[in-house]
Amino acid sequence: MAHIDKELLMTKARNIRLVALDVDGVLTDGSIVYTSQGEQVQSFHVHDGLGLKLLGLAEIRVAIISSRSSRALTIRAEELGIKMIYQGTPDKMEVYEEIKEKLGITDKEFAYIGDDWVDLPLLRRAGLAIVVANATQSMKDHADYVTQKPGGKGAVREACELILKSQNRRSEFLNFYLNN
Repeated sequence: MAHIDKELLMTKARNIRLVALDVDGVLTDGSIVYTSQGEQVQSFHVHDGLGLKLLGLAEIRVAIISSRSSRALTIRAEELGIKMIYQGTPDKMEVYEEIKEKLGITDKEFAYIGDDWVDLPLLRRAGLAIVVANATQSMKDHADYVTQKPGGKGAVREACELILKSQNRRSEFLNFYLNN
């Protein structure tokens, strides 16, 4: 599936109504840091945050599906207005099916951004399969698109802009910021 031509990539991206993503290694750089009190600290890139907000403005839903749980993630998702957040999820495919049913969307309308084997089942089902630059090679082999930026460093924003561009919305948002 990897290395599809740009026209097919843009066609797939044009159909997207929901973007779901993993957290560790995608929305973050994959590092897990604990304070001396045992609290987890995560770092999120502001570029990724704006990209996710822009999807919302374009009426593209966003879901976070993580096999781990983190208070920092809950706070960040709330800041970004993301309502669909699934943490501590051992079976991501079950959540995938639940989201599709809840929103009445098809695989073709579902984009997924991942980085490691735990994401592979969703990546293979989603209409648009995206992996970050630091994803494992086996993940890249199953992706429609591999970001140039690594997870936690703007990869999510890159994916968001690809989708917005395919739906002729990127210029609209850019012009809004240029004219304000």
